[in-house]
Amino acid sequence: MIVLGLTGSIGMGKSTSAQMFIDEGIPVYSADETVHRLYSGAAAPLIEAAFPGTTVDGKVDRTKLSAAVMGNPVALKKLEAIIHPLVRAEENRFRDGARASGAKLVVVDIPLLFETGAEDRVDKILVVTAPEEVQRKRVLERPGMTSDKLDAILARQTPDAEKRARADFIIDTRHNFDVTRDEIRRIISVLTV
Repeated sequence: MIVLGLTGSIGMGKSTSAQMFIDEGIPVYSADETVHRLYSGAAAPLIEAAFPGTTVDGKVDRTKLSAAVMGNPVALKKLEAIIHPLVRAEENRFRDGARASGAKLVVVDIPLLFETGAEDRVDKILVVTAPEEVQRKRVLERPGMTSDKLDAILARQTPDAEKRARADFIIDTRHNFDVTRDEIRRIISVLTV
């Protein structure tokens, strides 16, 4: 089974690309979706214990948690020490299930693939990218997003140029969905021959 790591900076089109793999019948694991589930379940009491007042009704309040860790590297490391092992365990369950079902190719969508050392857990890497002005426009259209927030997020991420230099495959998502879908189909055909 080939494990394709899907990554890219915020606003580059990871979620759309991941959905296109799903549409082609390829199993996809999403680290972001896992974090969302964990924030409503197993991680919530652990995060509340570490960051009192960041949960509401047993679920992590992302705004409160963000306020507690943004700009605080020590707090961010503390949060990562809680959440990363839980996310990794879910990823391992996904991989085991896909392998047992006979999947030839799976995609693991990990936004912080390089930042967390996850490139050692994949066979190939796909980076989705777009010009900076396209990225900023996409991200700043999100509710509650500001230029300062975006800059803080980007400061924690490996620069796009470095990600592209370390990739096996690159898809520029500035084009229409059909171009992206064709590129994804090409990658699938290369990896499942």
